[in-house]
Parts: sequence; C-alpha cells; structure tokens
Amino acid sequence: MTQDLAYIIDTFEALVNIPSPSGFTQSSIEYVKKEALSFGYSCEKTEKGGLIITVPGKSDDTLGLSAHIDTLGAMVRSINEAGTLNLLPIGGYMMEAIEGTYCNVHTRDGRTYTGTISTTMPSVHTYDDARTLERVPKNMIVTIDECVSNKADVLNLGVQSGDFISLDPCFVHTESGFIKSRHIDDKASVAVLLGVLKSLSDQGSVPKNTLKFVISNYEEIGHGSSYIPSEIKEFLAVDMGAIGADLNGDEYTVSICAMDSSGPYDYELTNRLIKIAQEKGINYAIDIFPHYGSDVSAALRGGSNIRGALIGQGVHASHGIERTHEKGLQATFQLVMGYIETGF
Repeated sequence: MTQDLAYIIDTFEALVNIPSPSGFTQSSIEYVKKEALSFGYSCEKTEKGGLIITVPGKSDDTLGLSAHIDTLGAMVRSINEAGTLNLLPIGGYMMEAIEGTYCNVHTRDGRTYTGTISTTMPSVHTYDDARTLERVPKNMIVTIDECVSNKADVLNLGVQSGDFISLDPCFVHTESGFIKSRHIDDKASVAVLLGVLKSLSDQGSVPKNTLKFVISNYEEIGHGSSYIPSEIKEFLAVDMGAIGADLNGDEYTVSICAMDSSGPYDYELTNRLIKIAQEKGINYAIDIFPHYGSDVSAALRGGSNIRGALIGQGVHASHGIERTHEKGLQATFQLVMGYIETGF
C-alpha cells in the first residue's frame, strides 16, 4: 500500500467516526480544516458552514474540486409516551437500511445518548405483523439506552424534537483490501481530496492552476455546493460511483459519470478525464446514474457559470452499509492528481 493510500484510508476512518448528518457537520468540517492548515493551505468557511481550501497555482485560472462531508442521518420528530423516539430521515435511503442500526442522539445542549433504531414491532416473538410491517418513517423508532419509561423521563434527559440522530458507521478494513462502512458516500472522497492536498504539500508542488477545494455540507439534501466562488471555471465533483445491474463500474475502478438525474455533464471535460485515465493506465468506467445528483448539479442549479464533471470510486450498496476497495480509492486519487497536473 502506498503512503498516499494509507493516509486516505486512515483519514476516512477518522472522518467516518465523526457524526455529521446534513446540518450537523461542524466537527467534521473542523477536522478537515485542521488537516488542510497542517499542509500549509488557507481555509475559509462559507456562511452555510462549508469549507473552501485554496492552493495557489501558477495561473489564476481556477479549478474547483468538491466532496461532501455531510452524511445520511435522522432527526427526532417527537417523543412517544412510552419513552421511545419517532424520527424523520435526513437524506434519501430505505428504512430497511437503518433497521437494527445503533445510533447516537445529539441534544441541542451538547449531550449524546446511544440508542437503537427499530420498527415499532421489532420482534417476531411478540408481534404477528413484525415481518410484514411496512418499513416507513412512521413505523420506525429509536430506543435510547437510558432507564426511561415515559415521555417525561426522556425530556428530563434534555432530548427533544429537532435533535439530530447519527448512524453507527460500522467501519471495517479487511485484509483483502475492502473498506466496509456507512458514509463511504462521501467521506471517502473527502479523504481522497485530503490525500491530494497532502501529496501536493509533501512534494512542494505548485499546480498549473489555482485550486479551490470545496467541502460541502448539505449535498445529501440537494443544495451542497449551490454556492461556489465565482472564479472557478471548471468544477469536478469527487463523490461515488454507483454499482448496479446495467452499470459498468465496480469497487476496483473510478467511475466517470456521463449523465445523472440532473442531465449530461460537460462533454469536453468528461472527455478529458477519460483521456487522462487512458493515458495514465487508470482503471476506470463510464456510467450513467439516473437516481443521482452531485455538488456540480447543485452548483449549476445555483447559477454557476462552469464546466462540470463527476467521478468517484465504485461503491456497493450505496445509502446502506457500503463497500469499496483500496483499488477504487487509489484509482480515484490518481485521476484527481492527473486532472490537476493537466489543468487547462
């Protein structure tokens, strides 16, 4: 394993264990900021809490690269008389993907309580309809790990409607090179971009173009990079490659997305990424993701005058317990480095 890849995986593990559902990303943003500052690069926060890292280049022509730090999660909707919590999801996932998941409830005054997400009929030994109950938010609850028996007990803990719920990532790195975890989408790509920053810093490299690394914090709910600095002319979203029955990518490749639910990505820039992958012998796939949007999608909807493209390591079972491989992370890192070296 290369030093760059080892750093990326270690950084991903650290990041994925920092709770950060959309709207609750302050701690993870601070982690990224601390890393970027340690490499000698300036940082600024956006008004909505995202982060922009600047790498001065030989030219003022500016390339933007993005990854999003926010993840799926939930929020406390209400408290039941039995002392359990009703929830509403943050981000788009199947309720089946969180059934049985350990979680944390984060109060507005800074306390954290552990718990478990289940259906309202969590045992086949007790409920006739446990198997057939529809898995929808109204049928899901959180049972917190405190000695509570009613709503008043829960309120006395400081838990209330509007508290954030984060999901246990369940991170595992296998000897065969697989990384299994929630939130590979997209903390793995944040780690890739930090790996790029570390590599540039270690080499003392001054890129051809000035670089703006945009770490967005609301991508999972659709408006992550709706604002980006106006000097950015090209914008590359580093996210994830979906894996499915009629798709070409896998966990060992970097996916280059030609089109997603927001429409086609920039023809010239996408072609240039394909050419870079071919010339550098990077394992890649070209795909279309009809149920997908990205930070580039948000930037374009926000009115940015940019050329945009989307890449990312192939991820199995996205928005669930996801899986990718070291080779996919390495290919994504290599393509980002190749893109920066080529510039425009």
